[in-house]
Amino acid sequence: MLAVMKFGGSSVADLEKIRNVAERCIKKWKEGNQVIVVLSAMGKTTDGLIGQAHQIADMPSRREMDMLLSTGEQVSVSLMAMTMLKMGVPAISLNAWQVAMHTTSAYQNAKLKRIDTERIQKELDSNKIVVVTGFQGINKYDDVTTLGRGGSDTTAVALAAAMNADVCEIYTDVDGVYSADPRIVPNARKMDEVTYEEMLEFASLGAKVLHNRCVEMARRYNVKLVVKSSMSEEEGTVVKESTKMEKMLISGVATDKNIAKITVAGMKDDPESTFRLLNLLAKHGMNIDVMIQSLEKDGTKTLTFTIARPDMLMAAELLKQHGDVLGRVDISCEEDVAKVSVVGAGVSSNPGVAAKMFEALSDAGINTDMITTSEIRITAVIAEDEAEAAMRVVHDRFAAEWE
Repeated sequence: MLAVMKFGGSSVADLEKIRNVAERCIKKWKEGNQVIVVLSAMGKTTDGLIGQAHQIADMPSRREMDMLLSTGEQVSVSLMAMTMLKMGVPAISLNAWQVAMHTTSAYQNAKLKRIDTERIQKELDSNKIVVVTGFQGINKYDDVTTLGRGGSDTTAVALAAAMNADVCEIYTDVDGVYSADPRIVPNARKMDEVTYEEMLEFASLGAKVLHNRCVEMARRYNVKLVVKSSMSEEEGTVVKESTKMEKMLISGVATDKNIAKITVAGMKDDPESTFRLLNLLAKHGMNIDVMIQSLEKDGTKTLTFTIARPDMLMAAELLKQHGDVLGRVDISCEEDVAKVSVVGAGVSSNPGVAAKMFEALSDAGINTDMITTSEIRITAVIAEDEAEAAMRVVHDRFAAEWE
């Protein structure tokens, strides 16, 4: 059996934890399996590097940021391979250029195009554990690129798909996927299984267990995905096409504080104005989520939308620079916002879900700003300082159904 085992930064935060991970991987290897290990940077390494870069410039070069941030994973994979060799097990570390992992040229948010598997297969055939850098790739210019925060999950699933692995195990500091963040909601329940579609919504809404792009890829290539704890042998959560829990109203509640709100006022009320704005952001790799458009008394349009918080300044500057495309508009930004969402297959089939969610928020005195829905999700934009309280009260309103 070929297993891909991915460990996040908290799992390899120091040399003792690296040794613990090495022992776990070696155990699987000694059971007769071929093993590919994908690692993130150690602990808070990436955050530290970002902090240093922002001491130099408010908006550092995206290319140079990728060159900087990719060093974190190289440190962790080399230390892991050294540890395994010291323990008497053949191992080798490989970075994105050595594999190679080909990506687009969208620095800091590149997408994987293909993975050359020859080198990895050669090392596996030599009975080695192969330790690979997550999060990074190379573009057509041979520049280092990164896949965005949490991109090591995407690397792991992509390798599992390219190598036809039997399983892709994502190890974290929790023992599976929960109905809410257990650090905020003490009575959150661990789910034995969850659908790709639901997990994709949880990931895109800020649940930090899995990266949303890795879930998309797992669904596309039917990769068996399991979320497990790096600290225990507990059974984890299996992410799959369908589950026995689809009849439940909702699977869980998520919040996302990593967003900002941008309002663009004074847009022309014509069929192309909204397209021009969204197309401008899309060309620069920026996605928007919740969006409201309104017509003002003076005949202009106002467009309000949410965007990832790290993209806020760049998006606002981009819109200001393209007055020739958008016309004379007023742009304002707001950072102290968050999203709270309920996710589940029962959202579209049961009209009571929305009523329950907003009753819970109302009873807690939490006001909502913007609302959006999909077949399996209802999302409200609220004040950031009320996000955790919102998660608890909404979760509690649905908790009785799971018991």
